[in-house]
Amino acid sequence: MNKAIKKVVVVGGGTAGWLSAALLKKVVGGPVEIELVESESIGTVGVGEATIPPIRLVNNVLGINEAEFLRETNATLKLAIKFENWRVQGEGYFHTFGAPGKSMAFCQFHHFWKRAKTLGFDSNLWDYDLNYLCCLEGKFAHINSKDPILELPYAYHFDASLYAKFLRTFSEKMGVVRTEGLVEHVKQDPQTGFVTQLQLNDGKIISGDLFIDCSGFRGLLIQKTLGTGYEDWSHWLPCDRAVAVPSERLEKTLPYTRSIAHKAGWQWRIPLQHRNGNGLVYCSDHCSDDEAASTLMGNLDTQALDEPRVIHFKTGRRRKQWNKNVVSVGLSSGFLEPLESTSIHLIQSGIVRLIHLFPHNGIDPVNVNEYNQQSELEYEQIRDFLILHYHVNERDDSQFWRNMRDMQIPDSLTHKIELFRETGKLFREQNDLFLESSWLQVMLGQGIEPKDYHPIANNLDKERLFSMLNTVKNVKQQPIPQLPTHDEFLKHYCKV
Repeated sequence: MNKAIKKVVVVGGGTAGWLSAALLKKVVGGPVEIELVESESIGTVGVGEATIPPIRLVNNVLGINEAEFLRETNATLKLAIKFENWRVQGEGYFHTFGAPGKSMAFCQFHHFWKRAKTLGFDSNLWDYDLNYLCCLEGKFAHINSKDPILELPYAYHFDASLYAKFLRTFSEKMGVVRTEGLVEHVKQDPQTGFVTQLQLNDGKIISGDLFIDCSGFRGLLIQKTLGTGYEDWSHWLPCDRAVAVPSERLEKTLPYTRSIAHKAGWQWRIPLQHRNGNGLVYCSDHCSDDEAASTLMGNLDTQALDEPRVIHFKTGRRRKQWNKNVVSVGLSSGFLEPLESTSIHLIQSGIVRLIHLFPHNGIDPVNVNEYNQQSELEYEQIRDFLILHYHVNERDDSQFWRNMRDMQIPDSLTHKIELFRETGKLFREQNDLFLESSWLQVMLGQGIEPKDYHPIANNLDKERLFSMLNTVKNVKQQPIPQLPTHDEFLKHYCKV
C-alpha cells in the first residue's frame, strides 16, 4: 500500500491510547495528524500502577516536568520489588533496579562475591546494592554523583487513571484531536483488507491511513476486524484472573512494590500518595473468585476503599502486533501478568518501536515484519523471566506450586538456568529488557546457587579480595545517613 501516512487514528484512550498519541505527536508530529477516538462509557482496566525505569526516558522525551508529574498522578518512587514467600513461605528477597557491587572488566561482581563466600567471607549480595539499602531505610533522593557505583535507578508508582488524564491534557495541548464516540462499524478496503474508516455511534466517519488499536482486551481492530489470532501461553503462566481493590494509604510510604505469593498466585501492594493499590493474581483452576477476594481482603494493610473487582485475562500475545495498517498497543497486543511491572513498559516500547519503523511513505512489509519480529522476541524474553519466578520454587503447600515446579519450560529459559547454576555466568540476550543484575537477583532469590565462579575472580588473593568487598560495601552505605526519607523527599520535591 504505497500511500503516504498523513493521518494516524488511535482507537481507545487510557494509558495505552494517550501515551501512544503523545509520543507520536511529539516525535513524528509535523505533517502527520493524530486523532484519538474514545468513549467515556468504556472503562479502562487501570491497575498498571507500578513501572520500571525506562518510563523516565519517555517522560524526558515528552518534556514532562517530574515534580508536576508526581504531583498530578499521586505518584511515589519505586526502587525495587520485594518478593515474599516465592521460594518458600516465610522468606523474601528484593529485585532492585540497581546492581550489586561495581562493574568489573570481563567478570561480573558476583563472581568475586561467590569466591569470597567459598573462602568463608560472610555477606549478603544485596548489601552491595544501594537500591536495596535505601529500601531497608525507606529513603530516596536524586543522588548527584559521577561515580556509577552510586547510581540509584528508579521508576514510579502512580494512579493509572490519573496518568491517562495527565497524558490527555498534555497531548491535547500539543494538538492531538480527541473525538468522543463508540466505534460501531469498521470499513475496510475490499482489495487489501486495510482499515480505511471508522463509523461512530453518532454517525460520524473517521478516516485514517494508520490505525493504532488501544481498545484493550477487545482488540476491536486487530482481532475483531482483522482476525489476527492469539498465541496462548497459559500452559506456562496459568494465572488467568486478578481481583483488585484500593485501600487507605500507609502512614509510611515504602519506596518499593511488594509481591506476596499465596497458594494459587500472588498479591501486589503498591503505595501511592493518596492510597494503596492492591490486587491478587490467581489461577481459576485452583482458586475461586470468592476465595481470591476473601484472601485479598483478609491481607490488606489498610482499610479497603471500595469493593473488589475481578478482571479476566489470558496470558499470551497477538500473533502479529502489526497486521496490515493496524498496530496493536497495550492489552490489545497481548498480556503478561504485572509480576515485574512490564505492562506500561510494553505500551511504551510498542509505540517507540513504531516510531523507529514509522512507515511515512506507506505500509512496507519489510517494516511490518521487522516490527513483529522485535515484538515477538520482547514478549518471549519477558515471558521467560516471569516463568523463572514460578518454576524455581520449593513450596509444597499447594498443587499450584507443585505444578509450576514440575512443568516443562521453554528451552531458552532452561539454558539460562543451567548455565548460571553450573558456572555462575549470565549473558544478556539482544534487547532483553532485563539486565544481568535482574536475572542474578531473581535466580539467587529463588534459591539457585551457582556451583562455580569465573576464574578471573582468582586474580585477587584472599586479603585483597576481602578488602575490595568491604570497600565497596562502605562506599554503597556512605550516602544513606544523608538521604531524606521517601515521604520527606515527596513533600519537599512535589510540594504536596
